[in-house]
Amino acid sequence: MTHWVLTLSCPDRPGIVSAVAGVLAGLGGNITESQQFGDADTGLYFMRVQVECDASREVLDRAVGGVAEQFGMSWELDVVGRPVRTVVMVSTAAHCLNDLLFRQRSERLPIEIVAVVSNHTMLAELAAFYGIDFHHVPVTRETRVDAEAQLLELVHALDAELVVLARYMQILSDDLCRDLEGRIINIHHSFLPSFKGARPYAQAHERGVKLIGATAHYATADLDEGPIIEQDVERVRHDDTVEDLVAMGQDVERRVLARAVRWHAEHRVLLDRTRTVVFR
Repeated sequence: MTHWVLTLSCPDRPGIVSAVAGVLAGLGGNITESQQFGDADTGLYFMRVQVECDASREVLDRAVGGVAEQFGMSWELDVVGRPVRTVVMVSTAAHCLNDLLFRQRSERLPIEIVAVVSNHTMLAELAAFYGIDFHHVPVTRETRVDAEAQLLELVHALDAELVVLARYMQILSDDLCRDLEGRIINIHHSFLPSFKGARPYAQAHERGVKLIGATAHYATADLDEGPIIEQDVERVRHDDTVEDLVAMGQDVERRVLARAVRWHAEHRVLLDRTRTVVFR
């Protein structure tokens, strides 16, 4: 039997669970995992189901499609554990890229990194060490449009399903974010209070922050304001140096990004307008 994962969302109303379970049972499917959530604020219902079934993809598509039409569902069906084809974009910081590459190689992360794209060349050797194609796409104010067109062409040519901004220090255009909506995950540091611009860790140290962290979210046209997937924090001591803060920040960024990528690849993240539903 094939192990499938079905995710769906629709306006909340009675009978959704019964209809979905019924159509899967009618095909001889055995549900191995089921999670659901009804959002009282938006009136939307979300569901993630894993099912073992020997029906073909075409048969499942027709059966689920009939239920989806009845309830006005948006839905996706995939094989559990299938590696998601992923492009990782970086600048000069290696910690997030190295972590994703290691987790992929150790078979802990269900993605297939098909390319590393960077506006610098510093991380080309790291990509080569893991046997991943490296693409240098320089970005300046004058070449930004051409660079993004080159990126989109590469995403389509590689049939990439996900783009991960692993400390890629360039702002993406509104058009590119819309073209890849729900398919770009970004990671950035989180401070209380917030420090932007150059040397954020030095600024944080000067202000004596007690918490630093990281946020992984879907990239949108609103800079760093897309639907949040995961966050985490570390406490800061009064005797921690700037270098300590940088190391702590990189560590929490690695962890948060890896969790966000994993949950996305496992179809555990569903968009709920400006928020996300994460079935863990």
